[in-house]
Order: sequence, then C-alpha cells, then structure tokens
Amino acid sequence: MAERQTRRALGSEHKRALILEAARQVFAEEGLDGASLRAIALRAGYTPAALYFHFDSKEAMYAEVLHGSLVALGTAVAESVAGTNTPQQRLKTAAMAFFGFYAENPRDLDLGFYLFRGGMKPAGLGRARDERLNAALEAALRPIAQAAVALGASSDRANLLMVDCFAHATGLLLLLHTGRIRMFAASAPELMAAYVDERIDRLVKGQDHDDP
Repeated sequence: MAERQTRRALGSEHKRALILEAARQVFAEEGLDGASLRAIALRAGYTPAALYFHFDSKEAMYAEVLHGSLVALGTAVAESVAGTNTPQQRLKTAAMAFFGFYAENPRDLDLGFYLFRGGMKPAGLGRARDERLNAALEAALRPIAQAAVALGASSDRANLLMVDCFAHATGLLLLLHTGRIRMFAASAPELMAAYVDERIDRLVKGQDHDDP
C-alpha cells in the first residue's frame, strides 16, 4: 500500500512539473492575459480538466512558475556570495549576480514584469500569492542589504540601498534586452558595476549612513 501511494505521489509530482513547464512556455509566448488553460493543457498533453486537479486558475499557475524563477534567482545570488570575504565583495557580488541572472535569462525577467502587460495600473495575482512572491524576491535581494549593514548602514538605509540596486538593475536590464542601450553606446554590465562601486564607496566613506 505504501509503495503504491509513493508511486502515485511521484506520478502526480511529475505531472505537475510537466504542466508547469508547459505553462512557463505558454506564458513566455503569450503573457498572463493572452495565455489560456486550454493552450497550456494542449502543450502539456493533458485535458483542461486535468489541470484543475493541480491548479485552480491560470493565475495560480503563473504564480507558481514565477515563484520557481525567483527561487532560482535567490539560489544564484546566495551561491555567488558564498565565497566572498568582505562586505564590499558581498555587496558587489550579490548585486551583480542579481543583474547577471536576468541578463542571461530574459524570459525570467519578462515573467517578473507581468504587471505591465495591461498597462501602468495596479495589478496582482491575489494577496496571498503576491506576498509569497514578494518574499521570494526580497530573500534574493537580502544579501545586498546585509552587506550594507556590515558596512555601517542602518537597516532602513540598507533596505533603501537594496531597493535602489533592484531599480537600477531592472532599468538597465530593460535597456539591454530591448536593445535601447545601443543608442547610448554603453555597456549595461559596466554601468551596473560602476553604480554598485559608487554606492560601496559612499558606504565606506560614511556618506550613505544615517545622519547623526
């Protein structure tokens, strides 16, 4: 009986993984609004009804695909800082690992920008899903803030620096992946590295700390 249940559970997980991979492909091609459960089911080789056994909506599926992407991002950042020795190294390595992950995986960046598909207006996947996704993104960026604290910044300043690095990186990544960076005859990685170096220098000099 136990062996049968184990086989059944493994089969269910395999089926779920196939559905998520199909969903990832369809979302990459069509976006959240353009994708349909029928298209995802067809890509996965199942009926639409079979999908509801694992997910109650395409929003739930999208959230799971995006969460997996953010976990992969967090792993890449964590692994990159594992061998660093100083806070300066950790901050720069973490920030550049974040940038590098999305520079090499534009589809993952596109997944994270689903909110803009319908224009500049408030949107989300539901409160609980949004909170889970935000927590995964924050966890991936957290090494930046931790390094800033180690360099003397307060928690509030460190969090602001973390947000600044995120905003700076995503702006450069959008220029990189749309090809707009070429009109400035600039290198997105070099600009990101220069920005991070400048912020580290300010921290070391005490210029990014709270006023006494």
